[in-house]
Amino acid sequence: MRTPHQESVLSRAARILEAFSQEEPALTVSEIARRTGLHVATASRLVGELTAHGFLSRDEDRRVRIGVRLWELAVRASPALSLRDAAMPFMEGVHDVVGHHVQLGVLDGDEVLFLERLSAPNAVINYTRIAGRLPLHVSSCGLVLLAHGPADLKERLLAGPLTAYTPATPATPARLRAILATGPIRPHRSSGTIRGGPFPS
Repeated sequence: MRTPHQESVLSRAARILEAFSQEEPALTVSEIARRTGLHVATASRLVGELTAHGFLSRDEDRRVRIGVRLWELAVRASPALSLRDAAMPFMEGVHDVVGHHVQLGVLDGDEVLFLERLSAPNAVINYTRIAGRLPLHVSSCGLVLLAHGPADLKERLLAGPLTAYTPATPATPARLRAILATGPIRPHRSSGTIRGGPFPS
């Protein structure tokens, strides 16, 4: 295992890029250093190089953000974008019929990564965001992926621990097994909880 001094420059740069979130899209160099565990001087130097390449940018107050160049390169040949384009006509059809939020998510490890979302006014409260992630047991999209996923994935998640994000989260193995055995998952307007009936085969 590498020590911090042996870590490659690429790994340190990746840690800097991963320090940003949708909740905190702008950070100071000191905040980046603290979040990444890098020395402030090292963080400052790498931020400068990433900014020179357009992967990061600086506000007028010198706070650092993800740069447009990084978005450009990510989108240029993204398989996620191709999937989104293929799914959009079907999502729009579902959106017109159900009148609720419609999301496109893909399985990534033990999480669901959201690629697209169509919103609806006065629909059930939904906390997902494009390019956001949630554990599989937390969202309806994740539960569908889990229900139709490989058996070893289900058993690994059922082995826990399962974090409860709201009172409606299935945070025990017994409750999660019950939901996976009964769908379809549908939102309950009054409480924002997840309800079930048989999943399609």
